[in-house]
Amino acid sequence: MFRSDSNTMSVGANPQHQAAPILPIGSVLTGLAFFCLMDVTMKSLSIALGAYNAIFWRVLLSLFLVSTLYLARRPKMPAKPTLKIHLQRGIITVFMAFLFFWALVRVPIAEAVALSFIAPIIALYLAAVFLGETIHRNAIFASILGLAGVVVIGWGKMSGDYTNDELLGFGAVLLSALLYAANLVIQRSQALLADPIEISFFQNLVVGVSYALVAPFLAVVPNIQYAPEILAAAVLSIISALFIAWGYARAQAQVLINLEYSAFIWAAIFGWVFFSEPVTLPTIFGTVLIVAGCVLATRRGEPAHVETTAI
Repeated sequence: MFRSDSNTMSVGANPQHQAAPILPIGSVLTGLAFFCLMDVTMKSLSIALGAYNAIFWRVLLSLFLVSTLYLARRPKMPAKPTLKIHLQRGIITVFMAFLFFWALVRVPIAEAVALSFIAPIIALYLAAVFLGETIHRNAIFASILGLAGVVVIGWGKMSGDYTNDELLGFGAVLLSALLYAANLVIQRSQALLADPIEISFFQNLVVGVSYALVAPFLAVVPNIQYAPEILAAAVLSIISALFIAWGYARAQAQVLINLEYSAFIWAAIFGWVFFSEPVTLPTIFGTVLIVAGCVLATRRGEPAHVETTAI
């Protein structure tokens, strides 16, 4: 989810498209399916190469691909405030993405995606601290539901057979969700200053450079047999971002925002098909509680969860 890697798309809407949102809805749902398929590919790569190398080589390829789109427009250098936001969000993504994909090796994809849904609720409180936004009563009730969902999923994990690695993965997803919450707060300002292609370019640039700094110690050139998977992960991340961007540019965010939770369905299906991962009842029930909290948090019209340009 971190999503990788996961790139915020426009949340505005063209009024002439609001009457018939079927195509935007289909576009967003398609983008989310591709996004979850990218998670599957990254999990496979992380198991084979380790989370660092899976992200590093994919980001390098993604940077090359998105650079062709960005530089072809002969863009001007962004202003210093915009560059500062690009840098801040990129650095957060460095750790957010690593923790998420490191966790994917240790926990089922559906479980990781479900836990990541807590991020929008955490973002409400971070926005209050850093942006001075008011915490409304709905946000408090949403927090209680979200926390209950995490507890239920955690109880399900710890009440059965589990390993220390699985518990560490559980904790890594929650820490990644915390960073993703900070990412959501920053992207509100970033989306007003830059378009999706610029955001994607600088996000991949910052992450790529950051990972390159430790490449002499951690990077291992992967066997050529992994090249198709690395390419697939990079292409899937870009395709998912384009589908989601197209949808959010043509329908109101309040119409599309709750579609984001369909990611759990795709994660459950793909996890079962590709990794034989079962979906437990505590995970399903906990997800329902978390999603209910996120939906409650959006009732004042504030988008609670927006897919970002895939990292």
